[in-house]
Amino acid sequence: MFRPLSIFIGTRYTRAKRRNRFVSFISMTSMIGLALGVLAMIVVLSVMNGFQREMSSRILGMVPHATIVGVKPIDDWQPVAAAAMKNPEVTAAVPFTEMEGMLSYKGLMQPIQISGVDPAQEGKVSIVAQHIVQGRLDALKPGEFGVVIGEITARRFRLNVGDKITLIVPEVSTAPGGITPRMQRLNVVGVFKVGAELDGSMGLIHVADAATMQRWEPNQVQSVRLAVKDLYAAPKVSSDIAAGLGAEFKADDWTHTQGSLFSAMKMEKTMIGLLLLMIVAVAAFNIIATLIMVVNDKGADIAILRTIGATPRQIMAIFMVQGTVIGIVGTLIGGVLGVIAALNVSELVGWFERVSGQHIFSSDVYFVSNLPSELQGGDVLLICSAGFVLSFLATLYPAWRAAKIEPAHALRYS
Repeated sequence: MFRPLSIFIGTRYTRAKRRNRFVSFISMTSMIGLALGVLAMIVVLSVMNGFQREMSSRILGMVPHATIVGVKPIDDWQPVAAAAMKNPEVTAAVPFTEMEGMLSYKGLMQPIQISGVDPAQEGKVSIVAQHIVQGRLDALKPGEFGVVIGEITARRFRLNVGDKITLIVPEVSTAPGGITPRMQRLNVVGVFKVGAELDGSMGLIHVADAATMQRWEPNQVQSVRLAVKDLYAAPKVSSDIAAGLGAEFKADDWTHTQGSLFSAMKMEKTMIGLLLLMIVAVAAFNIIATLIMVVNDKGADIAILRTIGATPRQIMAIFMVQGTVIGIVGTLIGGVLGVIAALNVSELVGWFERVSGQHIFSSDVYFVSNLPSELQGGDVLLICSAGFVLSFLATLYPAWRAAKIEPAHALRYS
């Protein structure tokens, strides 16, 4: 089979060398270093993708994707929900009221965000019913002022189902201060645990009780909560729906409350990716040292090739082929091992925990009690492409140096 001279000689130089085993060792080291760098990048970015997916599913499964908020309390929420459901991106629309206050129990206090919900319909827009660890969500009955709290709140106050706790909410009044506190005794009917900070900052009451506490009519609500197919389309979807309903309604969405968290996670992934890319760069540029030593070792061979007619471009191509082969093999090995490791990292951590008897991610300390991983093809392609490009760039200077060798000078001192 015909092979160009540059490819034939370049690939031959990558094999074991009898005259200089040290050069072969350095070539192998460069290849292994590149493989380890690519493997590390794939595994770490996959784990970060997994953490982002877990946080997204848990936090955005609890907070509203979007809401259509009335400028004043909405008397009849069903026409608003019907108008929202006409948008193909909306999967559900339910009544919703939100207010902020303080929980008080035996001298201890903490801020909390109270959501007024309809237990019968909350499952359409929230995952809370799947994460109840004590009591039941449907125990929220209108007029009974029950509350479902998070596991962190229950642990902080040492509460169980059946205990009573005081909710303090601000109320605008004509008093000199302008705001007076209003207290409501609540009965704990359930505890949820989603494994996020919402376990310590969120509580649920019946939407009718929320209206009573706001001194509204029992059927009045603050807004209509929407669930959408594409979370990142929520701002546009909610804005379009609110615009169609008129000036009496405005839109809100998860990017206003949780957007900074997910922006921070995205920035963190980018910065860690760049730092890990430095490992790949160091391994790739080790190829420079490898090729320079090969050029010095093969000075006589280069001179002979030049005397029999090889052009400087062909000489340069020989060493570019050699360095590129090292880079491609190292990147491919690292890519394959990285994909295998990323797909099995959760099982590997679980096996290590069973063997060592130590819990790396204790549920008492961390929100996520395992090591999630989500392999994305785009990440693998980007990492492998970076490895290929850096490996190729590392070959340019040694190959150029080889092309500049004068045959007479090289043969004189060989």
